[in-house]
Amino acid sequence: MGNSSGDENGSNPMKYWEIIADNLSKAGWSWGCVSAVDSEGRTIWIVDAHRDDGKRFVARANEKLTAFIELECAIRGDRQKLAVRRAASPLYSSLSCGLTSRTP
Repeated sequence: MGNSSGDENGSNPMKYWEIIADNLSKAGWSWGCVSAVDSEGRTIWIVDAHRDDGKRFVARANEKLTAFIELECAIRGDRQKLAVRRAASPLYSSLSCGLTSRTP
């Protein structure tokens, strides 16, 4: 039986984005992640989560973990918490992040 800290003997700890992804899966979300290089040579990360009920969220950020955090906050409806995190953290203020939500 696995745990959120990694494999059985703890030698392979999970990364934070993996914990978020695991929690999304456990909550019934299907998700995907892709990186791309923009026209200025910067890497961007795009993560997507959707459910059978038609809810879908897509987040984009300059770092993988940030994209997953944005996605998690959007799904939870924590837009106020996300705004506070962005304002308080130099990491967030230096990123160009985007978020979209679509429900049919």
